[in-house]
Amino acid sequence: MALSKSDKEDVRMSTATATDLVRIMVQRESRGPGDTGNAMSRLEQRYGIGFWQLSHLRKGNAKTVDVGLFARIRAAYFDMCARQASALLHEIEMDAAAGNDDLDDLEAEARALVAKIQARKAMKSTATQ
Repeated sequence: MALSKSDKEDVRMSTATATDLVRIMVQRESRGPGDTGNAMSRLEQRYGIGFWQLSHLRKGNAKTVDVGLFARIRAAYFDMCARQASALLHEIEMDAAAGNDDLDDLEAEARALVAKIQARKAMKSTATQ
């Protein structure tokens, strides 16, 4: 049985999806064991998603996620991906500047990834406005 368009949207905008995204963001923001609380505080300050909202989602305790919160979580996730891709591109550029010519193909791929993430962010932000 095929899913209808609204069913597909429900799957993409589910509490489980929000939980997965929050767990990934907290893991990437964490600086090591015992830093979960600090990581969630940094995410709260950077993206305006409440500490306790992050905590409930990370622990899998949230029963529902409203549309606004889900949109902020997705936007935060895309921003975090863009930051990581930009950092990777910067490292590759620094290696290339130091004379490592073997990274030309990686630099092109990293640039394409950054552009793709930026386009996705722009598409998502115009869709929510």
